Amino acid sequence: MARTMKLRKIGHSLGFTVPKDVLQELGIEEGDEFYLVRTADGVQLTPYDPEFAEVLDDSLDFMRRHRNAMKKLADS
Repeated sequence: MARTMKLRKIGHSLGFTVPKDVLQELGIEEGDEFYLVRTADGVQLTPYDPEFAEVLDDSLDFMRRHRNAMKKLADS
């Protein structure tokens, strides 16, 4: 779904409003943080931090590969 957005002056900054249905689809509301991610196709708005997600995936992989060491650390 493509939407035309208009950049507007808001105080001394520039910004745009996000339609209510898009906010509901993203699961975010007023005051929540979201991320603008540059992609090969342009930009993406997302409610999660993709860099944090990558670090989390790497950490889970490490814990799976070193299960015995993680168990010993947990028992300490």
